Amino acid sequence: QVQLVESGGGLVQPGGSLRLSCAASGSMVGINGMGWYRQAPGKQRDLVAAIKIGGTTNYADSVKGRFTISRDNAKNTVYLQMNSLKPEDTAVYYCNAGFYSGSYYYPSDSWGQGTQVTVSS
Repeated sequence: QVQLVESGGGLVQPGGSLRLSCAASGSMVGINGMGWYRQAPGKQRDLVAAIKIGGTTNYADSVKGRFTISRDNAKNTVYLQMNSLKPEDTAVYYCNAGFYSGSYYYPSDSWGQGTQVTVSS
């Protein structure tokens, strides 16, 4: 079982930036990718970005060009740099440890506790 701990959320004004971190520990057997999801009130949890251990990345269309996912394999940590934030980016952001099959990311049942990101003036 993988344990995931997110950090870095908060309140930011539109146009601002935040960096989220997710530290993974425990058994990583079968895990070759990590992803960030977000869930706004009353909406489903959607993939924001994912990264494979070899560096392949996927992004939701709504964040392309603004968000960047990266990972430090030595630290088992994945990051989400969020720039040019918009009010519609407001959500709880969750980290997930999953796996890639081809170019598609599939989440596992291993989720972090979530971190709130609020974009408001």
